Amino acid sequence: MLDKLNLISEKYNDINQKISDPQVIADQNLFKNLMKEHAHLEPIVNHYNDYKNVLNSIEENCEMMADSACDDELRELCELELAEYNQRKEELEDELKLLLLPKDPNDDKNVIVEIRAGAGGSEAALFAGDLFRMFSRYSERNHWKTEILNSNIPDIGGIKEITFSIEGKGAFSRLKYESGVHRVQRIPTTESGGRIHTSTATVAVLPEAEDVEIEMNPNDLRVDVFRSSGNGGQSVNTTDSAVRITHEPTGIVVTCQDEKSQLKNKDKAMKVLKARLYELELEKQQSEIAQDRKSQVGTGDRSERIRTYNFPQGRVTDHRIGMTVHQLDGFLDGEIDEMIDALITTDQAERLAESI
Repeated sequence: MLDKLNLISEKYNDINQKISDPQVIADQNLFKNLMKEHAHLEPIVNHYNDYKNVLNSIEENCEMMADSACDDELRELCELELAEYNQRKEELEDELKLLLLPKDPNDDKNVIVEIRAGAGGSEAALFAGDLFRMFSRYSERNHWKTEILNSNIPDIGGIKEITFSIEGKGAFSRLKYESGVHRVQRIPTTESGGRIHTSTATVAVLPEAEDVEIEMNPNDLRVDVFRSSGNGGQSVNTTDSAVRITHEPTGIVVTCQDEKSQLKNKDKAMKVLKARLYELELEKQQSEIAQDRKSQVGTGDRSERIRTYNFPQGRVTDHRIGMTVHQLDGFLDGEIDEMIDALITTDQAERLAESI
């Protein structure tokens, strides 16, 4: 580990020199990439410097205690300090191991979120609407920007399906654990007998793909335009502005009709299509890794039931880590950091165990 930390420290110092070079600053792409790498390495180097300082302090205390001139009072003081430094040394070693874990290259990306009502009819649509509000409120709390790309709102209320983007620092790194089947247990307002119904909604969190990452052959795309429609089939506008794009090799279909401009709808549909194709490539690369892991934390398996929202008992349970919080109202209002932090900690612990 120390050899790796020394190499990182040397690389960090080299980047420090480069980002102050006027020629590098003039090259905006190079400067941007160097600053990004600098920001990634900085916490590792800072922790490593703290670690070296602690090792020096431990060595100094040991030398003083070995000195024949060290009296009992000074020796006792050195022993107390030595215990503190050894504890701090262990803490820094654990923190450095986490910092040295391979970083998910998608963590800094914006995300595209897809929510679809599953089993449960109208109650599932209402639950999908609850989930959309939860993610929207969480975005607001983090000062992230949310934009709806496509939606299907039934007359009965709630959401049949919705696709939206979230732009902001750390969006994917925190929301990637939300992919999967979310289950709700509650008594519908239309239920006269007071029976608890179970409904589901699926969530997919996709890293937004950059153009350089996805090579798309225009000949593989079929683009259809049609007249968009709103609730009850009423026409939103009188032009063929809605766009449906089919990627024929994979059969992926993306529809966008929320904008009045056909061009804007096409741009949004292409953004979603690229994200889905990028996710498809990621799934191929990660399938072997996912099979070897004992837990599904962080794998983003959409077929897996990851969480239950129990209204009668006012609790939310994440089945991957066995964690339950009893603040259902706050959770659905976007107060989900406690759960996400626990998922991140579990994921890091698993990856750390795999790396040893």
